[in-house]
Formats: sequence, structure tokens, C-alpha cells
Amino acid sequence: MGNVALVVMAGGLGSRFGGDKQLAEVGPNGEALLDFAIRDAQVAGVTRTVVVARSDLEDNLRVHLSSHHSADLDLEVVCQDAHGPYRAKPWGTGHAVVVASAVVDGPVVVLNADDFYGQTGVARLIRAMDREPDRAVMLGFALANTLPTKGRVSRGICSVGGDGRLEALAETHGIGWEGSTITSQDPLGELAPSTPVSMNIFGLPRLALDALVSQWEEFHAIHAEDPSVEFLLPEALDAQRQEGLLEVDVLQTDEGWVGLTNREDLEAARALFVDW
Repeated sequence: MGNVALVVMAGGLGSRFGGDKQLAEVGPNGEALLDFAIRDAQVAGVTRTVVVARSDLEDNLRVHLSSHHSADLDLEVVCQDAHGPYRAKPWGTGHAVVVASAVVDGPVVVLNADDFYGQTGVARLIRAMDREPDRAVMLGFALANTLPTKGRVSRGICSVGGDGRLEALAETHGIGWEGSTITSQDPLGELAPSTPVSMNIFGLPRLALDALVSQWEEFHAIHAEDPSVEFLLPEALDAQRQEGLLEVDVLQTDEGWVGLTNREDLEAARALFVDW
């Protein structure tokens, strides 16, 4: 599948991190996490990259990317807040992919700019898309491997059938450690460390992108004046699945995940890349 594009979602505000975590330096040569994702995607055969950002981050992002990647790379930066009604808080990950879908022709691999999914993540998704080009595919990480040492986060909790297909995906909030136990606040409960979770890395066929556009239009018609509600990618894809529009294969992985939620997460990220 030679026409797969990489979509990097880099529009978040980084409120808990206290700055633009998309460009936080973690590598030995000043690389940010998104730089490693872009390189791994190139190795896997991706030839086009789209970075979805905020307008106030665009200039710094372009300077950073030009200093870490070849000028020959087919790379486009699009501003999420320039599409749809402007508001201070971005409209969410689903909207970011809708914005990117206007500048790509075929299927995409979608991931967060401030997460690292292991060196083989993108390649595994592309191989799966080659086998089943009309199905979506996602990496399923063990919940315990995705939690920061401090604070609480949201995760897409997955139910996976015996055939490896996604059967349910529930956005769950306030997940964190209480001693050696993992608990959530919304809904209240205790979660097993091995619970598979979505970390917003998906391989999506064109039909899923087209359906996302329609879902966004319906969402926006209802929530146009809401200052904070988000159009989230995992929830939108699960809605497509429930409506019979999309099948989603889950590739479970034991690879470690590194993400920047809080400032304290920088130490672990930098330790991972110290010898790269």
C-alpha cells in the first residue's frame, strides 16, 4: 500500500505539561517525539506526512521540522484552528483528522505528536492495511504500560474479540495508580494492568475518513457554540463500527509507550532515546 500518508496530530494545548510538548526536546540532537515517528514512518514506506497544528505553533513547528528532516520530505503543516469555527480549545482529535483528510488522497496512519509508540508500530499498521485495505487497524497497548507515574489521564478502554476485532471502545477518564492498583474516576472502577487501550494510533482506510467528515458535520451542527466539548477520534471510529460502517482490527503490543502528559514525563522519554 504505497500511498499511505502519516498524519501527526500536534494541535493540543499542553495545559498539564505547561507548554508546547509537541516540540519538547527528548532526543540527543534536540529531536521531539514527532521526529522519531516521522523517521520510522519513512522507513516503513510512508512518503507523505501531514502535521496538524495550531496557528500559534505553526512558525516554531516549521523551523523545528526543517532542522530535523530533509527538504525532500513531502511534509505539509495544516492549522486545525483555521478549519471550522475558531475557539481557544481545539475541537479534538477527530476534527484534526478531518482537517488532514482534505490534503491526503488515500489511507492514513494517524498518531499523536507527543507520544512514542515503539519503533515497529507504524510498520505493523501498514502491513495490516496491506492485507485488509478496507478495514481499520489500531495498536492496543497494555494499560499499565501507558500510565504516567503521577497524575491521571484518559484512555480508550478496548474490548477485543477472539478474532482480534474491536468489540467496544469506551473513553474512560481519571485513570491513574493508587499504590499498585489502577483505578478510574469516570466511570468509577478498578482496571486490570493488562487491559488493552487505544493510544490514538490508527490505520484508517479512505472510507473511514469520508465517514469522519460526515460525523464532524453532524457533531458541529449540535455543538457549534460549546466552548469545550471535543470530537474525539476513538469515539467517532467506534460509532462507525457500531453502525456497521467499519471493522477495526486490534494489534496488541507489548512494546513500551512513552508520552508527555506532565513535565515529569520528560525524564523517562529522554532516557529512552539517550543512545539513539
